[in-house]
Amino acid sequence: MPELIEVRFKGNRKDVYTGDATAALAVGDAVVVEAERGLDLGIVSAVGETARKKCGVGCAGGAVAAPKDPKGKIVRAAQPDERQQQGELRKHEEDVRRKVIDRVRAHGLAMKVSDAEWQWDRRKLTVYFTAEQRVDFRALVRDLASLFRTRIELRQIGARDEAKRLDGVGRCGRQYCCSSWLSELTPVSLSLAKDQRLSLNPSQISGGCGRLLCCLRYEHEFYVASRKRFPKEGRMVRTPQGEERVQAVDIFRERVLLRAGDGSTRVVALADLKAEIATRGGEAIEPVPPPPPASLVTFDEATVPPGARFASLRPSGPRIRPWWTNSGGVAPSASNSRRCSSSLGRWSLPRTTCVMPKSMSSTTDARW
Repeated sequence: MPELIEVRFKGNRKDVYTGDATAALAVGDAVVVEAERGLDLGIVSAVGETARKKCGVGCAGGAVAAPKDPKGKIVRAAQPDERQQQGELRKHEEDVRRKVIDRVRAHGLAMKVSDAEWQWDRRKLTVYFTAEQRVDFRALVRDLASLFRTRIELRQIGARDEAKRLDGVGRCGRQYCCSSWLSELTPVSLSLAKDQRLSLNPSQISGGCGRLLCCLRYEHEFYVASRKRFPKEGRMVRTPQGEERVQAVDIFRERVLLRAGDGSTRVVALADLKAEIATRGGEAIEPVPPPPPASLVTFDEATVPPGARFASLRPSGPRIRPWWTNSGGVAPSASNSRRCSSSLGRWSLPRTTCVMPKSMSSTTDARW
């Protein structure tokens, strides 16, 4: 029965292949595998059950990869001369990348060439690039095909994929997670940093790719679950000292900062706060809405005459006459009107016409 074998290529590109169970392959062995229109050479990174688990399961807090179908078969173990040929190709790929950059500048394309990768049998050259927008590189492909005399593939990648290919060391002092063990790159939003009360300074929560750190997802579920045991910040609680507002919470030390009505503050443990609330027999209450401003004017219907209630709201200018009196029309009524649709809505117009006069052009004429 064939077993699954995970093979790693340049730029942390990994694929799953099937191999003969009788062949003794170990992690770190070089193998020749089937590729598109040819052969390729890679390094074994996982074998058997480990490869099967890595194929379908990622990190629960980071990324969960969908199960992959085997891309092909492992042809044979690589010979020493074949590995030497692979090393020579890797040395020439930097020169290839520089030539591609020169051709990109000659064509005037807004793209950044990140990496170039030869297939082991030199039947295909893959060029990875980043760009802000879509790029029409059809003329560039024809130019590169005539230059290198092989099949050219231009692949646009994002900033995070570029960091995964080029690899590096993060601010934590360890290798990039996307280059070492993350199987998929999942979206990371700014709300994850807000839930963890982290600084929103981009220089402190961004990785080498310029995007938000992937590790912001690892502990997010812990923060969300821990904060459910605490009262929400800004709420009022009844304690033996009276009503106090929750100013801040510390989920690691399990402490709560309370502020009383007179402005004094105190720090109390979460267990003690729950005991105080239970002793007082109260629970967390919603914040009391602020009182209305002193300048708010109210009317007492019993003391203000009916005609004077809205006298100050009437316009001081001349009264605007209905548009039908200016145009010689008849005022609409229940007996001589019908509904008419227009750009200003539905109007009740005389039955004789459904056309508005030219003089009616603004909402000022529509106050009737």
